[in-house]
Amino acid sequence: MADLSSLINLIPVDDIAKQLGVPESVADAAVQQVLPGLVSGLASNASTDSGSASLEKALQKHAGSGLANGRPSLKDIDTDDGEKIVGHVFGSDKDKVATALAGNSSAGDVTQDIIKKVLPIVAPIVLAWLANKFLGGSSDEKASSSSSSSSEGGLGGLLGGLLGGGGSSSSSGGDLLGGLLGGLLGGNK
Repeated sequence: MADLSSLINLIPVDDIAKQLGVPESVADAAVQQVLPGLVSGLASNASTDSGSASLEKALQKHAGSGLANGRPSLKDIDTDDGEKIVGHVFGSDKDKVATALAGNSSAGDVTQDIIKKVLPIVAPIVLAWLANKFLGGSSDEKASSSSSSSSEGGLGGLLGGLLGGGGSSSSSGGDLLGGLLGGLLGGNK
């Protein structure tokens, strides 16, 4: 079973810290908040048939991007694509989610602004990693063969497993972040 720690190891925290001009501990704390928040948002979106289909399409686009094969350099990350991903995942709640994630951090230096800068860096890595896990890091053939299994909990199960839950992706995010994101993302997409 995949977990967030294997995904966290792919994030170039030291490079993020340098780019943002913050201590590595602050960048690490921000990444520790962003990852479960982003996965919770993806899980919430994937809890509907249309959201799951949309996420599968995005995963197909990110399959084989190379971001999930070892630790990427920041120059390999398309933050414009990351902004689009964040916009699709959180919609008009993007600022509220950033505020909630910053407020949930035990590191007082993790601000909403830092979270908003980290989200588009981390989002493409998360999608590439999920594509490799869900689609086997492969071609369109595998993508189409996995589509039928996703409606039986494959994608929801993967996302729920990352969040420490079972296949029920719609409730995992609220449990994980103490309800902070639950009200914002709770299946209302």
